[in-house]
Amino acid sequence: MAAGPEVAEAVASIMGVKVEAVEPDIALPGCYFGVQDADTKYVYNGLDDCRAVALLGGGQKVCTIGCLGLGTCARACPFDAIRMGPKGLPVVVEQKCTGCGTCERVCPKHIINLSSITRRIIREYTTDECTTPCQRGCPAGINIREYIRQISLGNNHRAVQVIKERNPFPAVIGRICPRPCELECRRNYIDAPVAINFLKRYAADYEKESGKRILPYKAPDTGRKIAVVGGGVQGLSVAFFTARLGHDATVFEATGKLGGLLRSAISKDRLPEQILDWDIEGIIEMGVKVETRKALGRDFSIKSMIQEGFDAVFLASGGWDSRLARGATDDMESPIPGTYMLVDLMRFGAQKQEELSIASDVVIVGGGKLALDAAKISKERGATTITVLFRESWENSPVSDAELEKRGMTDLNIIYNAAVNRLIGEADRLEQVEFIAADTSEMTIIPAQTLVFASGRFPELVFMRPKPEGAEVEDVELPPDLSLRWEGTQPYKQPVFKDEVGLFAEGDVLADYSAAIKAIGAGRRAAASIHQIMHGLSPSLTEHVITPQSALQNVHHVEKVQANQRQIMPICSGKELAVCGEIERGFSADMAQEEADRCLQCGLICYVHTESAGTDETSESTEVSG
Repeated sequence: MAAGPEVAEAVASIMGVKVEAVEPDIALPGCYFGVQDADTKYVYNGLDDCRAVALLGGGQKVCTIGCLGLGTCARACPFDAIRMGPKGLPVVVEQKCTGCGTCERVCPKHIINLSSITRRIIREYTTDECTTPCQRGCPAGINIREYIRQISLGNNHRAVQVIKERNPFPAVIGRICPRPCELECRRNYIDAPVAINFLKRYAADYEKESGKRILPYKAPDTGRKIAVVGGGVQGLSVAFFTARLGHDATVFEATGKLGGLLRSAISKDRLPEQILDWDIEGIIEMGVKVETRKALGRDFSIKSMIQEGFDAVFLASGGWDSRLARGATDDMESPIPGTYMLVDLMRFGAQKQEELSIASDVVIVGGGKLALDAAKISKERGATTITVLFRESWENSPVSDAELEKRGMTDLNIIYNAAVNRLIGEADRLEQVEFIAADTSEMTIIPAQTLVFASGRFPELVFMRPKPEGAEVEDVELPPDLSLRWEGTQPYKQPVFKDEVGLFAEGDVLADYSAAIKAIGAGRRAAASIHQIMHGLSPSLTEHVITPQSALQNVHHVEKVQANQRQIMPICSGKELAVCGEIERGFSADMAQEEADRCLQCGLICYVHTESAGTDETSESTEVSG
């Protein structure tokens, strides 16, 4: 506030809100190719305002979202912070930009928008943006075009910063990623895709070999504390992004080391431990705290975490597969009060072990015919009301009425087309389960002190104290006694499955991730969800979010692009492996430069190409296809 902190505090007091430091917003152009270079639909010089031209058939250029280049944003800026550059694109003078948003409001193509650390972390790509095929194919949404451009310019430092905007494990992913981005590379139309992942590894190795940590920017401290349960890829990614959002993040890991399955399930020839440790140390240097050999449900609880001052607790503990990795298959785990995996109920319930506590109201989620066995065990152990939630419809039910009658379970309450949406508890007890009807989206809350998941893992949930009606989050004071209500809410889903509802819907994790890059993307979405929930917002996807079904301008071939052989990753022979330490040696600086120069620096439909076959691809004489 221009009047100073004292006036800000006084105004906040009157409005009933809290003064909080935030990072500045800066206008950021989102078009990458010069207006004069894009293909033209028609020529008309009667208008000089972007808004008017946009109404006239969308503009003169073929690209439907590209900058119109008439400088309406520059003329509208009240602080003279925008000028039109030599390529006909707006250039923002950051020192003058106040983040007022005038340019954003007058741009009819949404090309120039306000940008900040927080905005970049919590945003999903939309159909209004100039995205590239490789960027859309990356589960983490890394700005591939930009980091490759920085490598081609010799600015490896900036390349690392761009990668870490969306990926806290660049050295790890540079070695083990399945590279879905390369399947989408437009060079596939000519020869072979750009070695996107090998270039990521090159940039990450540059950082490691320099001995100087390169960290992305982070937002100012918010004073909020986040507990992340689970020190695998997703848990560490959640902590990384929440720290970058300005929150105080602490990771609680049940074993003695961080890394999860990356440490135990991948050959050391592919991923040496020192590489994994290097990336993890980078996450810690972002300000993330770590406590090892601490397990939820054994050493602490959701209640104790909230009472200790944590504003949110995120569960990323995994399931049966992670228990196999840490040798804990003989133990029964219940990280969320009153919750069990079906496999534990079937094993330990049949053995009549006392540590399996079954309450009067039991809810069983999924399981097919095994749900009936679980219901029988629950009834034998004292349950009076048993509800089974099946995602399937009655017509596609895994159990029949005849089977229920044969087993003498006609009083079993089975609800079809249903999925768990939210957990509600008090202190160290589960009290209620909210489920959603998959066909009508109607919400229903039922009593539940015991909840059984058939999925083989515990859901990834955000736990926090519910906000009283009409109160600000900061107004909630924790009681000194044991009475403490909490809710478990799921993060928003990945865009491709945005229409799915409930826990363990299609696309949700049923086993540990097939690729760490997917876990990183899920970690960022979870961090964004935590941030939104703490600010009183329901975690949700933005409008017009890009999915594989989105209608986007694209090209099905490329023109005037000279074939250029892809650089081959040098391999360490078996005899040399003891010296090399890993199978792949990595690109040299010259190899990285040559490979980065192969990138077509695509836009939505634009790309760089040479004038004619035989022209040197690195020549200054280039064209842009629109």
